[in-house]
Amino acid sequence: MITEDVLKDIFKPRILKWRTSITKVEPNKLTTRGYLQEDLIGNISFAEMIHLLIKGELPSKNEAQMLGAVLVSFCDHGVTPPSTQTARIMASTGSPLHACIAGGLLAFGKNHAGAIEHAMKTLQDGIKRTEDDINRIAEEIVSHFLKNNEKICGFGHRYHNEDPRAPRLIELAKKYGCFGKHSELATVIEDLLFEKKGIRMNIDGANGAILSDMGFNWTVGSGMFMIGRLPGILAHVNEENTRESPFRKFFEIDEIYYDGV
Repeated sequence: MITEDVLKDIFKPRILKWRTSITKVEPNKLTTRGYLQEDLIGNISFAEMIHLLIKGELPSKNEAQMLGAVLVSFCDHGVTPPSTQTARIMASTGSPLHACIAGGLLAFGKNHAGAIEHAMKTLQDGIKRTEDDINRIAEEIVSHFLKNNEKICGFGHRYHNEDPRAPRLIELAKKYGCFGKHSELATVIEDLLFEKKGIRMNIDGANGAILSDMGFNWTVGSGMFMIGRLPGILAHVNEENTRESPFRKFFEIDEIYYDGV
């Protein structure tokens, strides 16, 4: 029997306060980008899931292999990055795991981890101008940055004369059919920079170009780096907690140079 209360509920105005096209949540049912989550579990890789979440569609097998390689290449760079140092220092103070990882991720900025985003934007803006004359666009980009005495994000490295990860990624991009106009532009820029300054492409240049060719917008570049680097930060926090003494000294007092009054 339809009561007055039932009718009121049926015709009650529904005010929608949030909108998403990513995952629909219903009682005993989760649908992500049109796929039931129980069908995705055990049938696709983590890289494929990331592609589905961000781009709204499953990648081809070759794209999945390429994205997996990109994420692996981000994994770790020892204790040299400020983000890793931040996370380990926080762990040494006794901060909880989530705070240490958050601290590491929050240490990412313009001068550390932000390069891939800038590299992607430079390449994507260049290709938007023209897809036909890659050499001319590369020369204009290099000329502009050098004239203004600015570094081109994605090229050069503080620790490596030749970042060993970059050529491997470009090799895989060609193998998996992910080497497109952005990657071509990046390699021409590298040739010009090596000729003029002895500088080669780094991991951010390679991955920025490849992700651009895979259709990722430059605005998600730093986020992709975070996804790949987070396991490395976790490993460093865990190592600090299990191998080092709490609140350990990172240097002696006589190693601090005071130059004040």
